[in-house]
Amino acid sequence: MSQTEKDRRLKMTWTQAALFALLALLLVLSFPPEADSAAVSDGKDGAVAKDGPDRLGNVFMRGSDASHFLRRRRRAVKSQQEIDAEQRQVLAADERRRQFHEMKRAKFERHAEEEDDEQDERSRESTEQWREFHYDGMYPPHEYNRQSI
Repeated sequence: MSQTEKDRRLKMTWTQAALFALLALLLVLSFPPEADSAAVSDGKDGAVAKDGPDRLGNVFMRGSDASHFLRRRRRAVKSQQEIDAEQRQVLAADERRRQFHEMKRAKFERHAEEEDDEQDERSRESTEQWREFHYDGMYPPHEYNRQSI
């Protein structure tokens, strides 16, 4: 028997084992032993839920009963104290927001003022350098101190 034929038989054996395992898994999953279905009984087939301390009773209700319950249900009116507390929370949040934006604006204004001061200093320094470089000693060192003819 050659090596390729051994490899082919080994590959076919693994394929058959994998298929057998998948078939067994499918068979086990298709027949669950716990229950026939996951549906909730509506009580019409003779099975009535026991009302006892260990049972919660009917958890689910019919759709028409649920919509009637939700339609009939009204929200409780808030007391004046609850309204005042909510208003205080809103006002406190507004105040915190105002302080935050005021702090950001002040920080930006300080930054812009520092940038302007730095730009003015650079401009003044370059002007001084230009005056020193172009000063010929005959006139006072002012850039525009030229005699008109």
